[in-house]
This record gives sequence, C-alpha cells and structure tokens, in this order.
Amino acid sequence: MDDRTTTDFARTQPLDKPAIRKPMARKKGRRLGLLILVVAVAAVGWWLYGRQPAPQQARQNPFAAATPVVAAAAVTGDIDITLSGLGTVTSLATVTIRSQISGQLVRVAYQEGQMIKKGDLVAEIDSRPYELALAQAQGALERDQALLQAAELDLKRYQDLAKTNAIPRQQLDTQVSLVAQDKGLVVADQAQIDTQKLNIAYCHIIAPITGRAGLRLVDPGNYVTANDVNGIVVLTQLQPISVIFTVAEDNLPQIVKRLRAGATLPVIAFDRSGSVKLATGVLKTFDNQIDTTTGTLKLRAEFANEDDSLFPNQFVNIQLLVDTLHDATVVPTSAIQRGAPGTFVYLVNADNTVAVRPITLGPASAERVAVQSGLSPGERVVVDGADKLRNGAKVVPREADGRAAGPADRNAAPATATPGNATPGNATTGNATTAPADSQNGSRRSRSAQ
Repeated sequence: MDDRTTTDFARTQPLDKPAIRKPMARKKGRRLGLLILVVAVAAVGWWLYGRQPAPQQARQNPFAAATPVVAAAAVTGDIDITLSGLGTVTSLATVTIRSQISGQLVRVAYQEGQMIKKGDLVAEIDSRPYELALAQAQGALERDQALLQAAELDLKRYQDLAKTNAIPRQQLDTQVSLVAQDKGLVVADQAQIDTQKLNIAYCHIIAPITGRAGLRLVDPGNYVTANDVNGIVVLTQLQPISVIFTVAEDNLPQIVKRLRAGATLPVIAFDRSGSVKLATGVLKTFDNQIDTTTGTLKLRAEFANEDDSLFPNQFVNIQLLVDTLHDATVVPTSAIQRGAPGTFVYLVNADNTVAVRPITLGPASAERVAVQSGLSPGERVVVDGADKLRNGAKVVPREADGRAAGPADRNAAPATATPGNATPGNATTGNATTAPADSQNGSRRSRSAQ
C-alpha cells in the first residue's frame, strides 16, 4: 500500500525543473538587450541626420527665404478731387393734367408711356354745350349793340333840342345814362363770348410741357369736372432731368469758391452699386440752408439724359469733381499701409529688400492716392503681398502682369500717370494697382520651381 502511493507521487512530479527555467530566462534577456540596441542605434541615427548640412541646391538659391510681392513705381500725375454723395433723380417739371371745365371725355389722344411734346393734344371734352352758349352770347351781343345804336341816336336828338330848351334838362341826362348802360351791356356780352370761346378751347386739352405720359387715369366716356383731384394723366419731363444729392457742410466753402470763380463742376451719376456709370452732367445750384439734423446741404445737378438712363425717383451715387491736383506723386491705394509708424509704404530697395517709409497722404481718386511727402517719383513700393513683410525682409518683386522686376525696371525714369474716369471700384489709373490672381500664383510656382 505504501509503495504504490510513493510510486504514484513520484510520477506526478517534474523530473528536471532547473533544466527547463534557465533557457527561458536566457531568451528573455537576449530579447531585451536586442531591443535596447535597436533603440540606441535609432537615436544615434536621428542625431546624425539632424546634424547634416542643408542641401547644396537650397544653399545656392538666394531667394529661398524671400517673399514674392507685386511692386509698382510711384509716378507723377493728376488727381481728381471729388466728393461723393447719395442722390435721387428728380424731374425738372411734373404736371398733372386736369380738366378746367366739366364735360364728357370723348377722346384720349395719347398712349401710356408716350413722349408728348409741348402743345400736342392730350384729351378732348365734348364742346357742344359751350358752342351753344357761345351762340347765345353772340345773339345777346347783337341785341345790345342795336339798343346802344338807338340810344345814341336819341341822345343826339335830345342834345339838339336841349340847345333850344325844347326838352327838360333831366330828360337829356337820362338819355346819356341809358347810352352808357347799353355800352356796358355790349361789353358784358363780348366778355361772355370770350368766355365761351375759352371754354371751347379748354375742351381741347394740350400738353403744357414736353414729357413722358404716365398711366391713363380716366377712360373716354367718363364725366370729368374741374375739381377732379386725380386728373387725366401725369406728364413728367425727362430731358433734361436733375439729381438732388447731399454733401457735408464742411465741403460747402470749396464748392462755393469754385462756382464764384465761374468754374463748371462736372457731376457723374452711378447706379445703386456704384460700379456702372449712368450719365454725366453739371452742377447747377445748391440749397439756401443747411439741414441741421444731418449737417448736409442739398445740391442740384442737371443731366441731358438723351438716352433715358436716369428715371425719376431713381436712387443713384453721385461724384462731384471739385478740383484737380496737377503734377502730384501718385501711388496705388493698395500700397498704403497703416500701423505703428502711422501711414507708410514698403519701399523696394535695389538689393531686393524692403524698408518701411512713412508718408503723408493727399487727396485720393478711385484706386490712386497722392503722396504729399515721404516718396519720390520712380521709387518702387509693394502693392500686393505686404501682409507678411517686415522692415528689411527679402522679397522677389514682380510686375502686376507676373513679369520679374529686373534692375532696368527698378531704375527706369518715372512715368507720368494719366488719370482715368473716376469710377467707383473700376477706375483707370496710370499703373496697375492690384495683381491678378494668375500673376500671384505664377510667382509662387516660379519660386517653388527654383
């Protein structure tokens, strides 16, 4: 019994425990050492890679850290001094055609929207009642004229008899009064005739001005009266036409000075967006008082409006040319920067670096601005790409069309700017003020190719 138990216990125990554990421990140690070796080699490699010098191509590119910009030269030109304002197109004459007599409307001689000239027939009212009244007044005139003639003959007889005292003096005086009374009746009858003739003329309604007819307010067949509020039609003068606009009261002395000198101040009207030029006119006059609530003054400009580009009650943007500044140093408005130094530009030097140059601005016109001091004609300034520049930064200057600005371009003699039309948002200037998107992309592609 004991022997069997001992034998079974011996069979269940491992025969060689140390021989199994020692190889597993050795494998784990070798794996840990190999992992540490790999990490050390990787760290040494990364350190050596970081100490390698820059590629030869990058060291040889002088513009590897330069910023591509668009540059333009300051030029000498003229700057238009303009004032902007909001205006409303106003007709010089608007007439509501009303009947001056009562009667049936028998004819309408116009079409809606038609241009009617002064003196043309607009409408016609039945004139037969007034023609009959005219005939009656003419009959009364003939009767009273006959009575006057008989009274005058009697007066002559009484005057002859009075010389011999054949009749009383009172009878002669009565006859004199009767003759005067008959003359008054004749005058009244003639006035009645003239009144009826005038009424007949009123039956034919004519246009008092040249203008455009509006929508018809009364149809033929209706009975119209002299006290009709709506009228028959409204005529609005379109050629010429005016625009009422406002300017700040601070600009009044400059305008008055120019008008007293006999100058003609041009006025340009643009559409609501300010991008489309509608018409060109002249300043005619201004109001006699300033609006105290807004501090503005109303002015009236007149336009020929031959193409009907302006319409009554239309909202327009107005530009008034007050004066012109000649031979000024002009740069694009996109070159102007504002910051801690005040108003400044980035000046492009001959070594393709930029310098901060403080300037004093003058009048501006569209996309150009005059520089009163701080800049000379011929000096080049950055007009696009200045958002990442600093004083002394390296740049790659290019023209607005994408061409590289070489030494010849930078040292060329200053050109003379030709002022264009002062169109808001779409002006013509002597130099390009902003670079096209293709030019900027082309500059980046060229830099990347280098």
